[in-house]
Amino acid sequence: MAGAIIENMSTKKLVFLGFLIFVLQALSILIGALIAPNPTSAIHYVATKCINRQRARSWLMPWGSNPCQQVHSFDEPLAKTLDANDIVFAVHVPLPNMEMSPWFQYMLAVLQFDIAFKIINQIGDAVMITIDAGIAYRDDLMSEWTTKFRSMEQRPLRCIFTVPKTYENEGRFYQCDPIPLMELSTVAHKYFLINLRLPVNDTMNVGIGEIKDVHLVGIHQNGGFTKVWLSMKTVFTPWILVATAWYWHRISLMTRAPVLLEKVIFALGMSMTFLNVPVEYLTLGFEWTWMLLYEDIQQGIFYATLFCFWIIFCGEHLMDQSQRNRLSAYWWQVGLVVFGSAILLAFDLSERGVNLSNPFYSVWASEIWTKVSITFIMVAGISVSLYFLSLCHMVRCVFRNIGGKIQQLPAMPEGTRLHYKGVIFRFKFLMLVTLACAAMTVIFFIINQVSDSHWHWGVYTVQVHSAFLTGIYGMWNLYVFTIIFLYAPSHKHNAHSRHTDVTEKPEHQDTRLTCGEQWPTEAYRITGKVAEE
Repeated sequence: MAGAIIENMSTKKLVFLGFLIFVLQALSILIGALIAPNPTSAIHYVATKCINRQRARSWLMPWGSNPCQQVHSFDEPLAKTLDANDIVFAVHVPLPNMEMSPWFQYMLAVLQFDIAFKIINQIGDAVMITIDAGIAYRDDLMSEWTTKFRSMEQRPLRCIFTVPKTYENEGRFYQCDPIPLMELSTVAHKYFLINLRLPVNDTMNVGIGEIKDVHLVGIHQNGGFTKVWLSMKTVFTPWILVATAWYWHRISLMTRAPVLLEKVIFALGMSMTFLNVPVEYLTLGFEWTWMLLYEDIQQGIFYATLFCFWIIFCGEHLMDQSQRNRLSAYWWQVGLVVFGSAILLAFDLSERGVNLSNPFYSVWASEIWTKVSITFIMVAGISVSLYFLSLCHMVRCVFRNIGGKIQQLPAMPEGTRLHYKGVIFRFKFLMLVTLACAAMTVIFFIINQVSDSHWHWGVYTVQVHSAFLTGIYGMWNLYVFTIIFLYAPSHKHNAHSRHTDVTEKPEHQDTRLTCGEQWPTEAYRITGKVAEE
């Protein structure tokens, strides 16, 4: 029996492979830390108060060759003669003498209101603010604006006043939560113009206080980071694709049919390849509004396949022979993965799916959809928690089962004992590497949330967020490659196999890697349970 490469490689070669993987992992982190800029940029804009007495639906520019008539403060005498419906808040993206680029990939906009406290005009409880929003674009400074989207949206206005509501404190500002305005899945044009109206009547925008200013924060992916990210994808895509094709070619040379473990390793390689394909290059020339949704689906397929692989990898080294090689044996663990993935996909479609036709839409705009979304996320979180509890239990059982095998080693001949000790050690090491990869993902995520976006290290600036993204991305590619390579069938016949597998037939002279092969690895054979627990 030939077994897998992990069981037939010399220790020296395995150490060299481990060192190479470690170097490539460190390189992935350093690329993000020292070469890539911060993943995103946030630019602050103060909306210009434009006067629109005719209340026409034309586009009003805050500056440039044809700026709108403006009022700088609502305390000016001119502002006293205006109605609230005469005001349009205009924001030009980007700032003067700058251009947007398709390398930015996406753009988010968040609103922040400056609302002054007045005894006679206070913010009501659970109030909704209505926004008549529109966005237009153009690709040079002289052409007319082309309407992209218009929509009448409602957002919850959540503000607190931290001091007593007395006459002495009139004019102080409320502290209001940021309000998500829009999400563009592509930045295919150089200039954007956002016009916002706050229409007022007897039932609309009543009880929203005295608005003094409107701030907009535009968030987009940095072009430099996009170039680094796509460069990594360009390198990893052919690497993992060739490795996956090579792995399946070796499996196809076996005289037996592929077992479940080998099929799921192949599926893992294909899902990693699907995630790696740098489709983002095409967004540089095409206005594809579905790219964010597509990227979420890419990640969802990979992580769902990875979770299924972990369960099957542990289970196939634990099950009886009668239970092995059947996906139905893992129905509830795989069912949890599929159910949780379906819930998250439904949540994603409910927002980003609608964003394809209306970038101003948000599921958090209404209390009902907010509760539904939170419920979706909680149910998915419960499914993931149950999955990891099951995975931890299976890992514990596998190590306990291996412990029983280790106790039998002293009674074996020396050659057999040394062979099995090597097989068990390498299997346990790979299990620990898997747990380390999962732990590193969680640790890097926590560091990314609680730390500053960059650290200073001598003359260098270390981009922590970029290092997290490139490091995790590189880690999972290297992990998948390691699994594919080490669990591919070996062309070697080790000495132990020749003495113990008495039923094995001779190897074919030219095309077959193994003949009479029954197990994908030696660890797969020796770790199975004798009887069902």
